[in-house]
Amino acid sequence: MALIKTPSDIKTLKRGGAILSDILRHAAGACRVGTSTLELDRMVRDEMVKAGGKPSFLGYRISSEDPPYPSAVCISVNDEVVHGLAEPERFLQDGDIVSLDVGMWYEGLATDMATTVLIGDVKPDVKRLVADTRDALVCGLKAVKAGATVADIGAAIEDRLLPGGYGIVRDLVGHGVGHDVHEEPQIPNYREPRAPRVRLEEGMVLAIEPMVALGSWKVHMKDDGWTIVTKDGSPAAHFEVTIAVTKKGYDLITPWPDR
Repeated sequence: MALIKTPSDIKTLKRGGAILSDILRHAAGACRVGTSTLELDRMVRDEMVKAGGKPSFLGYRISSEDPPYPSAVCISVNDEVVHGLAEPERFLQDGDIVSLDVGMWYEGLATDMATTVLIGDVKPDVKRLVADTRDALVCGLKAVKAGATVADIGAAIEDRLLPGGYGIVRDLVGHGVGHDVHEEPQIPNYREPRAPRVRLEEGMVLAIEPMVALGSWKVHMKDDGWTIVTKDGSPAAHFEVTIAVTKKGYDLITPWPDR
């Protein structure tokens, strides 16, 4: 089960979430044709440290056998769904879409969020993918309140995306967050009848994050041991916010960076 956070925890998470949102907003604003992914990562890392935080992704391992993640921000371009790496000779190009996924420790608690940015002249169908993925997250949030279930979130996201023919990535899901980078429960972005039925409770802190492809939902990992890409090479979009469940809805822990 998710660890229930105290009112004091949630106040701390909100402070850290506001800082993280500002950092992500600055990083998104720096995304333009010719931007170096390595410079983006350095900027995010420096801003976190200046704000009294610590990158929660840098050095992270899913298991002891995995290589440590080498960046402070996941920079995933075009067909990369998540966990793209910052590299010295990698520059953003006209027509790219780039997902920026950031996590930060602040006063002992972790927040997590992501946005997808359009670079230059992006194709209309890819623009729609990005807009619809963001709106699917909004729809998922509307399903959140104490007494609802994790499955209600996935159903709301799926209902928003299926009419567009998108591939909702099934191998990657949202999650609890706060005392650790990833906590229970897992939050699929689709209906999963085999998943445990988890009822939402006040004080749960969740990172909800639809990851959506223009083509097939199927993905695989690149040889770098981290970057997840679509199998068919279609572009993918990713949006994420951290929220705290309340009696009638939710508190936004990480404000939207594009507002």
